[in-house]
Amino acid sequence: MKNIKPLLIAVSLFCTEAASAQFRKYSNEFLNIGAGARGLSMGSAQVATVDDATAGYWNPAGLVNVKEQPQVALMHAEYFAGIGKYDFGTLAVPTKNGKRTIGISVVRFAVDDIPNTVFLVAPDGSVDFDKVTSFSAQDYAFIFSLAQKIKTKGNNQLSFGINTKIIHRTAVYATAWGFGFDAGIQYTGRNWKLGVMARDVTTTFNAWSFSIPEDVAEVFYRTKNDIPVKSTELTAPKLIAGGAYNFKINNSVNLLAEANVDFTFDGKRNTVIASNAVSVDPKLGLEVSVKNVFFVRGGICNFQKITDEMDSSNTHKVWIYQPSIGAGFRIANVQIDYAFTNLANQSNPLYTHIFSLKLDLKKKPKK
Repeated sequence: MKNIKPLLIAVSLFCTEAASAQFRKYSNEFLNIGAGARGLSMGSAQVATVDDATAGYWNPAGLVNVKEQPQVALMHAEYFAGIGKYDFGTLAVPTKNGKRTIGISVVRFAVDDIPNTVFLVAPDGSVDFDKVTSFSAQDYAFIFSLAQKIKTKGNNQLSFGINTKIIHRTAVYATAWGFGFDAGIQYTGRNWKLGVMARDVTTTFNAWSFSIPEDVAEVFYRTKNDIPVKSTELTAPKLIAGGAYNFKINNSVNLLAEANVDFTFDGKRNTVIASNAVSVDPKLGLEVSVKNVFFVRGGICNFQKITDEMDSSNTHKVWIYQPSIGAGFRIANVQIDYAFTNLANQSNPLYTHIFSLKLDLKKKPKK
């Protein structure tokens, strides 16, 4: 029946079919949105240069650069005209010797007030709008990070970091818990940096369970809709490699350029290089800094090939991409960043404004 389609569509976005554990393309996609307006304005090219508390998301090895005082970073974004809400918060705390840094991050993506119309139409065909309720579909990730310096010599530094991820997802009658690991390295020279991040390195799983009341199951049965059962989905590993170079324009102005390449192994995707074994997706980002106080940024990512809308034969293909721009400024121990980007490509009107805050927590002076 048409009246239960909104509910079933929402559930289908978060639930898997009844089957044994298997890789799911685009599994846990809310963890690929990004963290911090700086990274999002640079086209998500961050694996080599990230050096603040958001490194727990981009590359945990970068957390070693938080070494003098704890740091807090917060971000909020809304998509689809405020329907989808995305929040990120993180805390990075260096150890006393400055060789290690511990990080805790929380990610939340939610769609609230989804109509539950299962009981809108009674068995006799009557419609009762008082029976319509609402629910939220929510995704949470709790990321625990540890970073450590491996070697330091002159201007060169090698660091390593790991993440432990706990995932919790809910959607009306469905609940999932997941677990996974990430690992990353960064190598820093005088003006250049290299980084590698292995996400879901041991694969990440989500174990789904369903708690469907008898009256709801009866409606599903009567309307010939499948009743979901327990299932498990796996997220395939993803490798991100990148390099960056800092061009010193003069004593006040620097230009930082970074290029990242994402390698995915969950089947053929619509990327620059695509195959059943591996798909390759490049990302580019630029940042101009003035006295390390004012910043202007730009980036490009998410290259895809689609049918040209102007071609009536539907045979001509064109490349599209996702652009982004942003800015930021620092005052003492506070930094505010802004990004203007979208969810898909330059022809998609789903642009959004993103703000983030970064705060260095000053330590109390020793007596």
